[in-house]
Amino acid sequence: MAIDLAIESVKNGGGPFGALIVKGDQIIATGTNLVTIQNDPTAHAEIIAIRRACEILGSFQLDGCEIYASCEPCPMCLGAIYWARPSVVYFAATNTDAARAGFDDAYIYQELARPYQARALKTIQVAHERANESFDLWKRTAERIEY
Repeated sequence: MAIDLAIESVKNGGGPFGALIVKGDQIIATGTNLVTIQNDPTAHAEIIAIRRACEILGSFQLDGCEIYASCEPCPMCLGAIYWARPSVVYFAATNTDAARAGFDDAYIYQELARPYQARALKTIQVAHERANESFDLWKRTAERIEY
């Protein structure tokens, strides 16, 4: 079904990626790549499906859920998947297959492995005396919801 979603996405002007989230024997949500349709670089199939599933489930985590994707998740989607904490992720095409179609995530993986000071995207830490104030407040807040 994830592959079918990816094919339909291309036919509808979207990117060649599809994803669905399943809990038990029920499909909770689906997503397709809407990056160019919505002019949103975060509108990847997995992200769309995660957002929809979390809204439907009323939770920011996908406990007991499985994610099916037409392709191996990119670094952004993989990060979101880790935060969502599903039980398992299944994918069809590899990131190498995606690279052959012009979607090369290898560059991002290489950049993430570098210290921020050595990345191609100029990244500068601006030290500030209040930099950790929100974290300190968070730690003292009894009503916080851990995630």
